[in-house]
Amino acid sequence: MRIGVIGTGTIAAAVVRGIEGDGHQITVSERSTGVSAALADAFENVTIAPNQQVLDQSDVIFLGLMAGAAPGILAPLTCRADQRVISFMAGADLGLVGELVAPARASAVMMPFPGIAQGGSAIMAQGDTDLVNEIFGIRNTVFALKDSAELDAYLCAQAVLSPVARMVGDAADWLGERVADPAQGEAFLRMLVATSLAEAGCADLIEALNTPGGYNQRLRLHMEDAGITGDLMSGLNDLEG
Repeated sequence: MRIGVIGTGTIAAAVVRGIEGDGHQITVSERSTGVSAALADAFENVTIAPNQQVLDQSDVIFLGLMAGAAPGILAPLTCRADQRVISFMAGADLGLVGELVAPARASAVMMPFPGIAQGGSAIMAQGDTDLVNEIFGIRNTVFALKDSAELDAYLCAQAVLSPVARMVGDAADWLGERVADPAQGEAFLRMLVATSLAEAGCADLIEALNTPGGYNQRLRLHMEDAGITGDLMSGLNDLEG
């Protein structure tokens, strides 16, 4: 495909890295010059161009902009009716994206994560998920959402990733003060959490780790008694509100 990327922040750069080996011709915008230059230097099929030229040279457009900045950036540009647009912009539903890129088609809203650069990542997508799968489904798993309300709920719930990473990081710091190789300790904990959750549902994993008096049960009960569940639900409700 001829793919254009408007906005080249961290996530957009990860997306480009994740698909650069699939035979696409990718044109990235001049915004975030350092990121764009690094991508163009690293990959022969990635070139840099002004925003309008990105559009002129592409059939599928990725929008990696902040939703608040998008109207001002996109207003001076001209899209074509035969173009399909995939937005990475949180807070902008398909209807709004469609207004910003008309007469091009707003095909999908997709929320990638940094892991998409290596593959094996979860992708939330609403709209034309066949297109999203065609581009990204080779190495990643696309979770199709039925409407913008579901997308909003998923966006709130995915925010659990940061506190989980903080918990694992804090546990790694605690472990690092007690072992000879702190880096190995963190690597162990990261792999333990990632592989365990990948292989089992949450309820099943909790039950499997529910040995009476065991380390996992004792720490979980301690944290539940300290109010972790209530704090989590309160935080999610605040995000939704």
